[in-house]
Amino acid sequence: MADEFGAEYAAVVARDLVLGEFGDRTAEQCIASGEDLREVWLAICKSQSVPIERWHGLNKNTKK
Repeated sequence: MADEFGAEYAAVVARDLVLGEFGDRTAEQCIASGEDLREVWLAICKSQSVPIERWHGLNKNTKK
């Protein structure tokens, strides 16, 4: 998240952004309850309109 949003804003997103896909819980709540980290990250990407080419991280080529 820090790569995408910067460290400070990533902390805000994790703490304050409510994810409808996870029953209106925050990323912090989802992680604390054991939700899959990848699925939490993808929900954040969708809700924050992160371009799909960056869903797997910066400079990561997902095509083979």
